Amino acid sequence: MSLNDSVVLEFLSEHDLELPPKSVYVNLNRHGHDIGYSTVRLRLNTLEEHGLLRKADSGYYEVSQKGRLWLDDELDASDLEDDGE
Repeated sequence: MSLNDSVVLEFLSEHDLELPPKSVYVNLNRHGHDIGYSTVRLRLNTLEEHGLLRKADSGYYEVSQKGRLWLDDELDASDLEDDGE
């Protein structure tokens, strides 16, 4: 997982948010993270592919249970394989 993945995942978790990509981008930058919109979209997609985020039909992303386990150091990198979740 990259530094940008961690920033996105931790931000959504710490603030207990469910947001669309544009809002994630705006709020990350507002909170001092210098990250581009295309990078945010890419990271959101990657985190979803690994099951760390869940994307609702509305297009909003939130941290999944697997994402919370990752943040609590209860998963390792081998648990992040794309398993179709």
